Amino acid sequence: MRLLPLALLLVATPAFAQDLTPAESTKVDTIVTDTLARNGVPSASVAIVRGGRIVYAKAYGKQSETIATPRTDAPYQIASISKQFTAAAILMLEDEGKLSLDDTVAKWVPGITDGGKITIRQLLSHTSGLQDYWPQDYSFAAMEKPITPQGIVDRWAKKPLDFAPGTQWQYSNTGYVVAGMIVEKAAGKPLLAYLQDKVFKPLGMKAIDQDLAIGKDFPQGYHRYALGPVRVEKPAARGWLFAAGELAMSASDLAKWDIARMNRSLMPADDWQVQETPILLTNGKSTGYGLGVFASSANGHKVVEHTGEAVGFLSENIVYPDDKAAVVVLVNSDFSNAFTSIAGQIADLVLPAAAGAGTADAETAKTAHARAVFDELRAGTLDRSTMTEDANYYFDATASADYRDSLGKLGEPTEFKLLRPARLRGGFVNRNYGVTYKDGTKLSVVTYAEPDGAGRYEQFIVMPAE
Repeated sequence: MRLLPLALLLVATPAFAQDLTPAESTKVDTIVTDTLARNGVPSASVAIVRGGRIVYAKAYGKQSETIATPRTDAPYQIASISKQFTAAAILMLEDEGKLSLDDTVAKWVPGITDGGKITIRQLLSHTSGLQDYWPQDYSFAAMEKPITPQGIVDRWAKKPLDFAPGTQWQYSNTGYVVAGMIVEKAAGKPLLAYLQDKVFKPLGMKAIDQDLAIGKDFPQGYHRYALGPVRVEKPAARGWLFAAGELAMSASDLAKWDIARMNRSLMPADDWQVQETPILLTNGKSTGYGLGVFASSANGHKVVEHTGEAVGFLSENIVYPDDKAAVVVLVNSDFSNAFTSIAGQIADLVLPAAAGAGTADAETAKTAHARAVFDELRAGTLDRSTMTEDANYYFDATASADYRDSLGKLGEPTEFKLLRPARLRGGFVNRNYGVTYKDGTKLSVVTYAEPDGAGRYEQFIVMPAE
């Protein structure tokens, strides 16, 4: 599930409490429709909170092959944004005296590697050391078959830890699956049932299991190989997201949760504060991540943010708690950065912002190798020895042909550069690259590679960029 902390790129000023003006509403329409058109993303659902209330909600484009008119109440899969709800469930259970954030994992779920050294707090803050079971931005072969939370634990949470608990930050969906299992044991009921009772019903939200949000009445996910045709995406089998990202809801319903955060309602104020306080590593360094949310400040303004990625869906949720403002953008594609681009541009209206992004110092050899693989893909001559088993599964005949046909016609790039420093994810090293062409076309390349030895690619995905 993709991690794009847009909040870190925004410099905010105070929000206004009034409705959007006609000019602002027109600007939002233009931002969304133009961005979708440029990137080939079928649809988006947008909600804007200003002055602590929803002032704008609209759906755009093609939500599925069977939904004739886009609906604002259509539930999109929000994926990793669900993590903050899992974390909230833990905080509520702690308030009920049923567990403690400092309980060890071994107390609740047996058999996990070093479970006696990992705390629930470390699960929720991605500092447990448990290997991420889904670092890729595509569904791998095993995801064609249903799985249970215990099945995920048995395959990934019993491996050696990637690092000693508390010493590093590394995003781990596995940790949230374990956290969800703990919620169910402590609450004595399924995670979703607990959230319905404690969160969704009190806030008037409609949320369902994303595995059930499939069919003619629901938004459909879409995929694209490089700049190839936009295709209907095949959903993963049941059970693969659970507490790490199992929720589907409308943009407006997610905005209701954001308003509760601003108002410090539903949970005690100190629970919200705990969730939004970045965890420190054992060396005293801040992770920038609390319990299920990225937390930062921009020009003196607090920002709480998270993105999500499911098979065929991407989502962005940015909240300015102190300024009573939020932006929610949900799209039914798992390609392109249209969702964060839309959110960033709308945030400029809600909180006028000066966006800026730094680039990482080039890792010359790694960048050169990535460029070589990119050239192989556009030429249709991929050296499969540079790919892992999962990556070779992804580059089947259809994917390889779409990459060759869509990239080859663009010609030679004028620029291929590293966009940010490398970071660990799921036992792999994540690097993102930007590609630019003479005619202004821009592409994003998201890679995951083995950290040692051959350094084969687990993922090498090309998509449109703003």
